[in-house]
Amino acid sequence: MKVPVLTKTKESSGEIELPAGVFDGPVRRHLLYEVVKMQNANRRAGTSSVKTRGTVSGGGKKPWRQKGTGRARAGSSRSPIWAGGAVVHGPQPRSYAYRMPASARRAALRSALALKLKEGNLLVLADLDVEPKTKAVATMLAALGVESALLITDGENTNLERASRNLPRVKALRADGANVYDILRYRYLVVTRDAITALQGRIER
Repeated sequence: MKVPVLTKTKESSGEIELPAGVFDGPVRRHLLYEVVKMQNANRRAGTSSVKTRGTVSGGGKKPWRQKGTGRARAGSSRSPIWAGGAVVHGPQPRSYAYRMPASARRAALRSALALKLKEGNLLVLADLDVEPKTKAVATMLAALGVESALLITDGENTNLERASRNLPRVKALRADGANVYDILRYRYLVVTRDAITALQGRIER
């Protein structure tokens, strides 16, 4: 499939043939769901923690003698059934991270790119070279008629990355960092001509 290549002012700069193995596959929504769930799990801090009987302070002395008081037996005032006591089976620091097979991750990335193309929300630009100013990126996106966008470049583009930081609905990524979560999070996908080649290398390897 051929799509137009645009300049930053939305003027035509030729056409490009999109690689079928990257943008023309089926949209496998179950894979999109699984990969987004994996990415969210990998981003969890996993720092929730409660104190057990071994870590809560106090409770070293037996509250009363074992027999003869008419009360239930008690060995510590920090028992989980006492106010101020420990917590049973509470959360402890852990990692929620896991990995899906590489083939499944590549298939999900292919599905996300195909979805953007089918929705008509894929824009190919000749380049994304801008001044390191937020206003420069905002002006470019306004000319393209885009508000929420993920900008993908072939390699390092420090000016673009810095200039887009203060725009809440815009994010700039390099092609080697493109992922399903961010592609689906933003309405438009704006890629450079060279970034398409880099994405093809990631998916068809």
